[in-house]
Amino acid sequence: MKGPALLVLLAGLLAGHPVPASADAGVAPRAIPCPPSVGEGTHCQSGQDANGAWYVIAMPAQWNRHLIVHAHGGPRTGAPEASDPLEDLDRFSVMVRQGYAWIGSTFRRGGYGVRMAAEDTDNSRRIFWSLHGRPERTILHGQSWGGNVAAKASELHALDVEGRRNYDGVLITNGVLSGGTRAYQFRAGLRAVYQFYCRNHPAVGEPAYPVWQGLPRESRMTRAELRSRIESCTGVDRPAARRTAEQARRLRDILAVTGVQEDQLVSHLSWATFLFQDLVHERLGGLNPFDNAAGVYAGSSDDAALNAGVERFTADADAVARLAYDADLSGLIVLPTLTLHALHDPTVNYSVEAAYAATVAAAGRSHLLVQAATDEDQHSKLTDAGYLTVLSALENWIDTGIAPDATGFQADCLARYPTQGQCRFR
Repeated sequence: MKGPALLVLLAGLLAGHPVPASADAGVAPRAIPCPPSVGEGTHCQSGQDANGAWYVIAMPAQWNRHLIVHAHGGPRTGAPEASDPLEDLDRFSVMVRQGYAWIGSTFRRGGYGVRMAAEDTDNSRRIFWSLHGRPERTILHGQSWGGNVAAKASELHALDVEGRRNYDGVLITNGVLSGGTRAYQFRAGLRAVYQFYCRNHPAVGEPAYPVWQGLPRESRMTRAELRSRIESCTGVDRPAARRTAEQARRLRDILAVTGVQEDQLVSHLSWATFLFQDLVHERLGGLNPFDNAAGVYAGSSDDAALNAGVERFTADADAVARLAYDADLSGLIVLPTLTLHALHDPTVNYSVEAAYAATVAAAGRSHLLVQAATDEDQHSKLTDAGYLTVLSALENWIDTGIAPDATGFQADCLARYPTQGQCRFR
C-alpha cells in the first residue's frame, strides 16, 4: 500500500489518542487507523521505542493469543518514519485476518546494520509483551533483508538470560540467508560490468571513485538521476523497438553477464549505489568488503574484452570481518525454523537457501530447519495461501515436536486454503 492510502493512515496516526506507554517506549503508543486489509474490528497502535524505532501493532478482534514479530526488508536508507510499518502490515495482513496479533518496526536509523535491526526487532517484541501481556506463542518473521535480520535475531535473542524462550518458532520468507559477506557480491560485480559498458556511473568529467564505494560519501545523487543515467545507456525504460542498436547491445550484454532481469536492473543498481554508499562509508570506515579480483565474466558478445577491461577490486580483510560480524550467520539455531522462498525470486536468488542449509548443517542443527519452495516469480509478496500453509505447518511443528514434510505442503494448501489464492508449492 503506497501513496494516498498511506498518507490517510499517517494523518490518522498523528491525530490518534494516546494510550499507556510501555517502559521501553520513547514515544507513547497511539491508536491509529488500520489498513482496511487487516479486517474489521482490528485495532492498531503506533509508537516509538527508546532508540528511535517506530512500531505498529495490529490486534484482531478475535485474537488467537499468538503474536507475529515482523522484521522488514530493505534495508531502507532514508530516515525512519512512523508510517513505514503500515506497508509491511498491509502486505502480511492475512496473518492478522487469521487471528494473529502483529508488530512490525522500522529500525532506529536508515541504512545497513543487521545486529542493530535484530535488537530493534526484539525490542518490539518486548514492547508488545509489556503492553498486551505475554502471548501464548510468539513467532519471529523476517522478509527479504529482514530474513537476515530475523535469522540473526534468532541466534542472538531466541532465549533470555535464564535460557527461557523469547520466541517459539521462526518463519523466513524470501530471505537474504547467505550472510552479508556473500549477499551483495553480485551487485558489486554488476556495478563493475555496468561501468565497463556505460561509463557514466561515474561519468566522464566527474571525480573518479571505485565502484565498490557505491558513491563518494559527499555525493547527493538522487534515484531519479541514477535512473536517467541507466536509461541513457541502455534504454531500459523504453520499448525495445525504440532502443538504439548500441543501447540494445549494452543492455543485452549487462543482463547476460550478470543474470539480472531487465525489469530489475534499475533496482539492483540502486542498491549497489545508495546502499553501498551507506555500508562502506557509514558502517565500514570507508573500507571495501567486495572482491572480483579473480572473477571471470562470461556471456557477453566479447568476454575477452570485458575481462581485460572491467574494473577489478580486492576486499579488505578488516571490512570483510566487520561485515561478517554484523551480518553473517552461524547456523546455531535453537528454535523450529521454516523458510519459504520463490524459485524465481528476481531479487534474492533461491540459491541462498542452499547456502543457509549448509551453514545450519555445519552447526549440527539441520533437525531444526525445514525449507519450502514455490514456483512464483515475485519477491516482496507471495500468495496468502502459501503464507497460511507454512504458518500452520510451523505451528504444528511447535505443538508436536515433529518437523513437517515440505513435500506435503501443496496438498495441505489445496485442502485448507482454497480461497486464499493459488497454491504453488514445489
